[in-house]
Amino acid sequence: MKFETNSKKVKKGQIFVAIKGHTVDGHDFIDEAINNGAIKIIAEKEVESSIPVEIVKSSEEYLKEALKAEYADKINKLRIVGITGTNGKTTTAYLTYQLLNLLNEKTAYIGTLGFICNDNIIETDNTTPNILTLYSLLLEAIDNGCKTVVMEVSSHSLSYERIYGLHIDIAAFTNLTEDHLDYHKTMENYLEAKLKILNYLSKNSKLIVNGDDKASKSFINKFGSGRTLGFDKNFDYFIKNTNIDAAQTNIEFVFLNKTYNVTTNLTSKFNVYNYITALAIVNNLGYSIDDIIDKTSLLHQPKGRCETYKVNGGYAVVDYAHTPDAVEKVITAYNELKKGKVITIVGCGGDRDLIKRPIMGKIATELSDYVILTSDNPRTEDPQKIMDDILKGVSSDNFEVELDRKLAIKKGIEMLNKDDILLVLGKGHEDYQILGRTKIHLDDAEEINNWIKNNEKNV
Repeated sequence: MKFETNSKKVKKGQIFVAIKGHTVDGHDFIDEAINNGAIKIIAEKEVESSIPVEIVKSSEEYLKEALKAEYADKINKLRIVGITGTNGKTTTAYLTYQLLNLLNEKTAYIGTLGFICNDNIIETDNTTPNILTLYSLLLEAIDNGCKTVVMEVSSHSLSYERIYGLHIDIAAFTNLTEDHLDYHKTMENYLEAKLKILNYLSKNSKLIVNGDDKASKSFINKFGSGRTLGFDKNFDYFIKNTNIDAAQTNIEFVFLNKTYNVTTNLTSKFNVYNYITALAIVNNLGYSIDDIIDKTSLLHQPKGRCETYKVNGGYAVVDYAHTPDAVEKVITAYNELKKGKVITIVGCGGDRDLIKRPIMGKIATELSDYVILTSDNPRTEDPQKIMDDILKGVSSDNFEVELDRKLAIKKGIEMLNKDDILLVLGKGHEDYQILGRTKIHLDDAEEINNWIKNNEKNV
């Protein structure tokens, strides 16, 4: 890679692009970049430098255009699958990634779980990384022999043009529900941001949408065509029937007038959508449905997505659900499966969407038998202030507040009776809690496993 924006990562012979960010200005680190071997500086103002400096109006715009000119042709020889939507992106992308590799198409994944290639995982800062990181990862995928990359494409990445210069061969839309309104302000703006994924498709690209979500019409209308999936017999992939239990799901669906049956080890209705979306993507990449079904038994959930543990006579489930819609879907799904009670642990992040806090409190307490409200990345906000906002939506008394998330998980486990289900929601795969601007180690699944190890006689 010819370019670098982090002065600490500059290698000999690279061009350092000084970008003024929200909290850090790259222009302040030019000397460090030079000391580390930079041969040229791109800057937005005159700076003292012992190496050539090119002054540009916008360093960010320069970088986007330079990356496109230098690398886009090579990268776009990859088959790129882009998946957008509020919920389900990670599971759908991860299932797609697994299926393609099982079908012997070497494939990489980029998304919330990081960059996965050859089963090696590199952590990334965002669902869709910044454009420089993204281009670097795509080039690494090529160097590792990958033919396809499956990417989660967030609304923020589309707004900031992090995928600028890329060509998407297949785009998939999962759903649109309330999230990120602290940034987008309105659902209309949020939808418009999601629709920008269509700008990266050509007439030869394909679009797959969840037809049961009303926003799917906007995608099809703007693109001009699209394959639909859902529970309507008029959809291309018609989900005719499902049978869901705590261990597996049987799905009966119809495509081109042929009926198929498949059993997955995924549970809940929302995972039916995730699986069928992944199947449709792989099918539209040229693989037969029979071959896809043949590999389905080998699939597994990504970390932090309905991860289930047998504990204290019941079950504990770790899931990333952190939006009102996702929380509602997860609790509803496990209400349908429960033989005992559903106990939910949930909170809301700090410095983020205030609107959803009372909604989350209302949904959790109305749908669960009992709720422990706790912290979830309070960041720079007072955890009690966040909790006060959540409690504005609560009108029942089937809850308690425990701001210490570790203690909340311990309490939840010890409340379990035989066949009860404990839902630990919000953080999923994350192994940290953000307090102030510092990440403190905290892994929900690890806390459950620690309890199991320390209380074996009770398990």
